[in-house]
Amino acid sequence: MVFLPEGSLWNIPSNLSYMSSVSSVRDAMHAQTVLEARALKCDSDHNLHVDLGCMRGIIPREEGALGIADGSVRDIALISRVGKAVCFVVQDLVFDNNGQLVAMLSRRRAQELCNQHYVSTLQPGDVVTVRVTHCEPFGAFCDIGAGVASLLPIDAVSVSRIPHPGVRFYAGQEIRCVVKGTDSFGRILLTHKELLGTWEENAALFTAGETVSGTVRSVEPYGIFVELTPNLAGLAEYTPDVKVGQRAAVYIKSILPDKMKVKLILVDSFDEKAHHNPPRYFFEGEHMDSFLYSPACAAKRVETIF
Repeated sequence: MVFLPEGSLWNIPSNLSYMSSVSSVRDAMHAQTVLEARALKCDSDHNLHVDLGCMRGIIPREEGALGIADGSVRDIALISRVGKAVCFVVQDLVFDNNGQLVAMLSRRRAQELCNQHYVSTLQPGDVVTVRVTHCEPFGAFCDIGAGVASLLPIDAVSVSRIPHPGVRFYAGQEIRCVVKGTDSFGRILLTHKELLGTWEENAALFTAGETVSGTVRSVEPYGIFVELTPNLAGLAEYTPDVKVGQRAAVYIKSILPDKMKVKLILVDSFDEKAHHNPPRYFFEGEHMDSFLYSPACAAKRVETIF
């Protein structure tokens, strides 16, 4: 079985074919195939009503997600799916009070299958594709497959420190991450910065003597840190009236690999509406055993071992 973040199966031919007729829905039920369709509404009992095209489907509240029945997952996890794709396994076909055939569905079962056949097989260092569901001050929650939640902590987003994951990501964005382990809740913990390149790879994008743009990430009494890329920041001398989050034009004075430093001169700073650039990934493989960020000549060694 292949498990992808919710919304990935919605419009693929095989998914549409399964929902083209009652008989094909019945085939999917017998095969326990994971399907996707749009959730039309969440009723007052928090049951999700799903449009299968050929018929109506219902995901009872307790079948809406792993953890709903025992209270470890809140009902907002169901309400927030309205208007979006939801994955499910067809459990039964029944007639309602009006004599209409209705498919009884289980998103919880789809998530159980995802955990059993996919999530449980993941190892630290595996590179996976996930979809950001929402951002909190401490990290970004991501759908690792079938709506199963994983967490990307804020300090693992990039080498350059950020005030909130929302400055990097938006809900619905598809990103690549590396599996780091599991947290106390049993969720997969992710990291992202190892895919964004080493110090040398990022520094090679710039040359001393250039004037380039960046983002002010920190204003300290001894200087201003300006992010040139998510995995590379430089330091400019302190200048009054500069604010965190502003864009900045900076002159690159020098690039020092042995000290992992980029010295800058601040030319100008200005307000600019925030926007999200797609991440630039330097690593395109499916697994990494380790990641050495620092140059070989640097006195300080910065490394991740998976």
